[in-house]
Amino acid sequence: MPILLSSFYFFYFAVVGVYIIFMPKVLAMSGYSASDIGILFAAGPLVRFLLPFAFVKGLKIDLKIFNIALLFILVSAFSFYYSINNFYQLLLSNIGIGMGLSVVLPYIEVISLHTMGKERYGKIRLFGSVGFVLVALVLVTFLRSPEIALNYLVIASILTVFTAFIIAKTIHAKKEKKEEEIINDINLLHDWRLWAGLTLMQVSFGSFYNFFTIYETDFGLSLDMTIYLWSFGVVAEIFMLFSQGRFLKNNLLTILQITTFVSAFRWFLVYLFPQNLVILFFAQSLHALSFALFHSAAITYLYNTYKHRALAQQFFSGITYGLGGLSGALLAGYIYEYYPRELFLSSSIIALLACGFIYLHAKKSSNP
Repeated sequence: MPILLSSFYFFYFAVVGVYIIFMPKVLAMSGYSASDIGILFAAGPLVRFLLPFAFVKGLKIDLKIFNIALLFILVSAFSFYYSINNFYQLLLSNIGIGMGLSVVLPYIEVISLHTMGKERYGKIRLFGSVGFVLVALVLVTFLRSPEIALNYLVIASILTVFTAFIIAKTIHAKKEKKEEEIINDINLLHDWRLWAGLTLMQVSFGSFYNFFTIYETDFGLSLDMTIYLWSFGVVAEIFMLFSQGRFLKNNLLTILQITTFVSAFRWFLVYLFPQNLVILFFAQSLHALSFALFHSAAITYLYNTYKHRALAQQFFSGITYGLGGLSGALLAGYIYEYYPRELFLSSSIIALLACGFIYLHAKKSSNP
């Protein structure tokens, strides 16, 4: 099972690497404006946000739904070939792949935490970071046209679907049946401070995920150097994922407060020094905390807090990466179009707000 899970993460985040790093640049090369790119990349997160509520209303998180999600990934990946020059067709392709990815990852995350435990989870999840950085380093060498990036997207999608199908088919049927019988104990209103903090953290990443490549190349950095910055951040992430087990034994809410504050500092550095390579590489090293440790602490905290673990992960994906990603993409698109210099300053302020909300939740939890 560790080999299957490692392979899934490797291919899944190779898809994410192509989609996040190269697709915005591909769309800019194809003539789309910054606000157009923001809208297109908000489509997937919007779907991720809406889907968990469908599961609350009666839709079951079962093998059938999982396989349908895999089909959506395949069909949508191939559809990019035919929609790249049409805004509305491209919007549908983004919605389709968003629907597929938003179901598949939370489903597998529960399997990983259940079978590997929080101490070993990072050593499995790090293969996703390896896939992300490898596709970045390889594709930057060969990216000469949109079709080349789309070829990588399709190949990685096929391999992701194949490994995910094997995992779900062979080991998850029994646990899936148990999870369906658990009553939903997730109260978003009661824990609104926590969910607001987690969501705002992802809003702050909207500038990075959707415009970092464009932002840095517009400031004069080469595409190759920008990809090296991406890759360095992922290498730092890999080191953290490998060694984070001892950190996750501490108070998880404290870790979430630290990582959100570090993220605010990171974005502020990018805002102040967009052309200083030494500082940019240092800022990227903080990805170990602002993504890797934050993500692991968040999903572990939710896994330990709620009984309906599958739905908790679905909400984490949908509300934080979905609503947060949607808001972040739209906000970053319009800020970059009208106030490009202040793009990462806005991200820093939003990350500080995230830290504040998580602090309030921690304070409330310690004084019920």
